[in-house]
Amino acid sequence: MKALPPSGPPSPLRILVVDDQPLFLEYLTTTLGLDERLAVVGQARDGQEAATLACSLAPDLVLMDIDMPVMDGIEATRRIRQALPSIQVVIVSGSDAARDVDRARCAGASGYVTKDRLVVDLDAAIRAVAVA
Repeated sequence: MKALPPSGPPSPLRILVVDDQPLFLEYLTTTLGLDERLAVVGQARDGQEAATLACSLAPDLVLMDIDMPVMDGIEATRRIRQALPSIQVVIVSGSDAARDVDRARCAGASGYVTKDRLVVDLDAAIRAVAVA
């Protein structure tokens, strides 16, 4: 009979945070770091860096801004989801335009949270994709 591994606390959800605004990137990383169920495994400042890091780090979740230099968050989401479909992406954007939400969904994003609703909606968005 094969022994079962010891059960312990569940592994934290591994998160890559992507935003071109240094203060917001730091705020989000620090805030997420306060939750023991979450582990920020990387940060990126543009979509190209996000796609590269996602492939090397294989996080469970990417929190992705839309408007960034080099490559926007929509294209980065598309590339990440094509390369590694198991990675979930939640867009975190200042825009609440229906067009942006639709573009994000078509690119493969699992969720969308506006920055002005971050405190209220981010935890629920993370939990929703964590069980997906």
